[in-house]
Amino acid sequence: MTKWRETVVQASRYLVTGGIAAIFDIGGFALGLRAGLSVVIAAMISFLVAALVNYLLSSRYVFKQDRTRRGYLLFLAAASLGFLLNVSLTVFFSSYLLGSPILAKTAAIAIAFVFNFTLNKTIVFR
Repeated sequence: MTKWRETVVQASRYLVTGGIAAIFDIGGFALGLRAGLSVVIAAMISFLVAALVNYLLSSRYVFKQDRTRRGYLLFLAAASLGFLLNVSLTVFFSSYLLGSPILAKTAAIAIAFVFNFTLNKTIVFR
């Protein structure tokens, strides 16, 4: 398989795992808001749960690698950068551009998806 085709296949699979993680992220975020948490706290908690789901699925399904402590630590380091981007964009979009926290969170997830896939492909699971 060519490198380009491999990347397309991985990106497609990452989209599936990211979609599953996004369900956990948005669902957890909505539950957190309903429970009275602030936008920031709800975004943080839901992102952390989604990151764990994403690692568990991505390591095997997308990048076909064994789960290791080193891999998980690298994934968490990359996810931390994605986390900062995701939460910052959620707060910014909900405060200044989109108004709706759920719509803001969805937009932040889309942007963080591209960022996270790039880090995972080039650093974590290379």
